[in-house]
This record gives sequence, structure tokens and C-alpha cells, in this order.
Amino acid sequence: MRAFVTGGSGFVGRNLIRQLKDQGHDVAALTRSPKSAEAVRVLGAVPVEGDLDQQDAMARGMAGCDVVFHAAAHVEDWGRLEDFMRVNVGGTERVLAAARAAGVKRVVHVGTEAVLVDGTPLVRVDETRPRPRHPLGLYPLTKGLAEERVLAANGNGLETVVCRPRFIWGKGDTSLLPKFVEAVKRGQFRWFDGGHYLTSTCHVANVCEGLMAAAERGRPGEIYFLTDGEPVEFRGFMTAMLKTQGVDPGNGSIPRWLAYAAASTAEAVWRTFHLAGAPPVTRTAVLLVGEEVTVSDAKARREIGYVGRMTREEGLRQMEQP
Repeated sequence: MRAFVTGGSGFVGRNLIRQLKDQGHDVAALTRSPKSAEAVRVLGAVPVEGDLDQQDAMARGMAGCDVVFHAAAHVEDWGRLEDFMRVNVGGTERVLAAARAAGVKRVVHVGTEAVLVDGTPLVRVDETRPRPRHPLGLYPLTKGLAEERVLAANGNGLETVVCRPRFIWGKGDTSLLPKFVEAVKRGQFRWFDGGHYLTSTCHVANVCEGLMAAAERGRPGEIYFLTDGEPVEFRGFMTAMLKTQGVDPGNGSIPRWLAYAAASTAEAVWRTFHLAGAPPVTRTAVLLVGEEVTVSDAKARREIGYVGRMTREEGLRQMEQP
């Protein structure tokens, strides 16, 4: 198999390239800079210079590929709508158009459970849960619109599949974990309602396993949640993960309702006065990590043979290694 990967120098992309190469597949990866080109080259992938704004460059890079893994995204919980739309929605549209132009058979899109966030509980949800009409936050909004484009593109020679991993983690995380570590070091970390609620998680190795299974066996036009298996208590898991980085989150806690109210106020202040940077906390963040978010991956296990071979215990052990 020959694969094309967007976001190849990111956390998921790097691990996906590594797993694809380990299984003997040829890989090309979209790269925006010499640094990212070198990162994917070291992993054994062929760098393709360009970005999500350059459809023709992507189409040339996809020539001869059997599958495209679309992992690139604007992954923030604050910013300008136009930036989220350009990358997450427009970028996805151009990936799909490039794949069709290059004659690629299948596109596997890396989605997220965040597309369901609207302020109502996400407890043991599965793929039948409809996306809300009014998602909360620009990331959930635009990732949901991207999914919509992916599913609508299925057909006429192009097969599309969406995978939704929940709470991606593991050694080498460059997105989520560093934010938590920095908050602890600055004395700004607090549990919401003590952190004693359940969460689903998905180790990056399991994400890649699921993406590859979807590429090989996923039903066109379908969505698959991916997790590590049964949910785990958020506080216990986060404490264990942070301790692998040499930090202790402590016992500080605030009521969830107060955190949500503070986030609403902060967002209003930032929007009104056009302040630089992001608010200290957003409503989207409170809803995604401040209360139970659990999803079922039964469909992926049943239909595409997804196993989730990396255990949490082994994943944490690997994070302790230098």
C-alpha cells in the first residue's frame, strides 16, 4: 500500500508514519517547512512540499497512492473563525478534491468526539449520536463541518471514512500534555469537581491501529469511535500521566459550574476587547476535560477488527522512559 499523510510531523502523523513503515508500506507526507520535511524524512516518508491551501501540490503528492490519511487540523480551543474555517473546513475540502483528482481510492479522516460538544452530557455515546445544530466552540464547529464534507464526498470512485479517537495521549505528545504540565508548573492547575468522573482515552498507537484498520476494512461513508477500552477515572489517569513528566497536580479543585461561568466571562472579555492570546480557560475545554466524556468503540471492534492493543499500563510505562 502507498499512503499519503497530512499532518505528518504532528503527534498522530509521526506515529502513523512509523507504523505504516513498520508494516512495509510506502508513505508520502505533506510538509510545510524544512523542519517538518526533515522530521518525516527521518521516519522514512517522502516529504511533499506544500500545505492544505495548495490543492495541486497535494494532488501531485498523492499520485499513485491508495489511501490518504488526513490528520492535519487547526487544533486549538480559541482563535479566529476564519483561521479555523480555512484549515479545518477549506483544507479538508482541498484534500478531498486532490484525492479525487489523483485517483486515490480512499480517504481516512481523523475526526474527534469534540464535534458533539454542545453543553449536554456525552456519556457512553456512539456513532448514532447526531451532531448538534449549535456546537460549542470553533474547533467543534469546524471539525464537524469537515466531517460533513468528508461523508458527503463518499462515492463516485472515492471512499471516505471518519475515525474519532477520544483524548489522544502517549509518549511524545506535543499538543495536550504540555499544556497540562505547564499549568501545573505555574500553579494554575485545578481539578473540576475534584476530577472524579469517567473519561474515555485513546493512546496514539491505538489511534494509528484504528486508522489503518479503517483504511483496510472500514465501510465507506461510516464513522468509527476509537478508545483504549473501558473508561477510566479522569483524576487517576491524569495524575499518573503527569507524574511520568515529573509533576504532581495536587489536590486543588473548583466547582465545575464556577469554572464554566469563569470561562464564559473570560470569552466575553476576550471577544469584546480583542485581547491577544487565548482566555485562561474556555467553555469547550471545561466540557471536554471537566466532566464525563465517554464513547463506545464497539462499532470499530465489530466492523473493522479494531483491538486497541496498547494498554494504558504499557503506555504510561513508555512515557516514563527517557
